Amino acid sequence: MSHNAVNVAVVRKPKHLKVVGIGAAVIAALVVTVGLAARRYQHQELVQWTDAQLIPSVRLAPSMDPATAHAITLPGHLEAWNSAPIHARVGGYLKAWYKDIGAQVKAGDVLAVIDTPELDQQLEQAKAVLVKAQANAHLADMTAQRWQHLLGSDSVSKQEADEKNGDAEAARANVLAAKADVDRLDALETFKKIVAPFDGVVTARHTDVGDLITANNESGPELFTVADTSRMRLYVPVPQADVGSIKSGMKATLTVPEWPGQSFNATLIGNSEAINPSSGSLLAQFVADNKRGELKPGDYSDVQLDIAVDPHRITVPATALIFRSQGPQVAVMGADGRVHLRKVHVALDLGTSLQIDQGLGPNDQVIENPPDSLMDGDQVRVESDNAGNMAAEDGRVSAR
Repeated sequence: MSHNAVNVAVVRKPKHLKVVGIGAAVIAALVVTVGLAARRYQHQELVQWTDAQLIPSVRLAPSMDPATAHAITLPGHLEAWNSAPIHARVGGYLKAWYKDIGAQVKAGDVLAVIDTPELDQQLEQAKAVLVKAQANAHLADMTAQRWQHLLGSDSVSKQEADEKNGDAEAARANVLAAKADVDRLDALETFKKIVAPFDGVVTARHTDVGDLITANNESGPELFTVADTSRMRLYVPVPQADVGSIKSGMKATLTVPEWPGQSFNATLIGNSEAINPSSGSLLAQFVADNKRGELKPGDYSDVQLDIAVDPHRITVPATALIFRSQGPQVAVMGADGRVHLRKVHVALDLGTSLQIDQGLGPNDQVIENPPDSLMDGDQVRVESDNAGNMAAEDGRVSAR
């Protein structure tokens, strides 16, 4: 009996091992099947992700409402309302000066005095010539009258009497000429005093006591410069594209570097009515009040003008513009999900935005920051608000 029991035990052991082996094989098959299915799924996701990456992603530019006006900033320069460089009308030596640069003056104030010994001597000589001419004229008149009496008694000929009358008239003409010369020199004597032509401020002094003064020397520096700065002239070159908005009485706002954060107002009073061919701009003239003297002649200024906008212009971000050999272009998103490159004309560059007057319509969806490789007809996908979530999912796919 014990021998048979041993045999039975030996026979039953292989059956148990067979069941275990079958179970292990089934489990292994399941694991392999699940693994293969997971890898196939991952492979499909990876293929889909890779295909999606081949389609460029773009962002549409935000819609920009058309404006009725826009502000442009242009360079301008300021000049005094009146500015007079003062030269000498008489020669001599500077005797004294009374007003230095920065001095406020009134019309007629004496700026300097010139010592003119030569002119003084010429005036004295001219006066002596006048006295002599008057004496000669008196003598000629008396002689002419005597010869007229003698003519009545036929003591002299009519020819001789006419000659004496002519001498008297010539002598009187010499008196007039001598007096005119005296008056001329008297007038020059008044130029010994250099006076301010109008109310203003002395902006330059190029002379000193003892300097040799040459009369009418326009090639040399002026003795003084007087400027009326109670009002300032502002000159602004306006681009030709905006000339139509320049109207008499329009306002401008200007700033100068020496007064940061402070602005001044100016009013248009005229323009050159001609386009400068070298700069393509119209020179506009404004007037700015300067009662407090904050603006200085020669100042550089930034001038802000409100310019009317053509309602048919389309405003797009400056980053939407493409520069290629075909000229400026803008990429537009089509209804079929493909890109269409439009050749455009930039009417006005506002820095961060552009105004397009040709090539775009009001309903076009403009692509912002288009890739350099983007071509006409390319299929693209538009980035949505959940672009970050999509990118995170893409990252998880690539990680697997």
